[in-house]
Amino acid sequence: MLTIHYFASVREALGLAGETLELPEGVSTAGELADYLAKRGDAWSLLTDQRQVLIAVNQSVADRNVPLGGQEEVAFFPPMTGG
Repeated sequence: MLTIHYFASVREALGLAGETLELPEGVSTAGELADYLAKRGDAWSLLTDQRQVLIAVNQSVADRNVPLGGQEEVAFFPPMTGG
């Protein structure tokens, strides 16, 4: 099972803090997971916008090509700014 977390503005847009999900058939990377979830429609499509949403896998910011095996913790969150 994947453990998925949604943080900050992503959580607000989706109205969901997290969920668990079996790795869907045909999904093998973090980016493919984002595409899969985006098919839910409406606000979910923001997960595919790399300018608005970053992905972390097992608590490390990850490229969308990072492979998933089905036991990972995946987080979707907005880019951080500092000052």
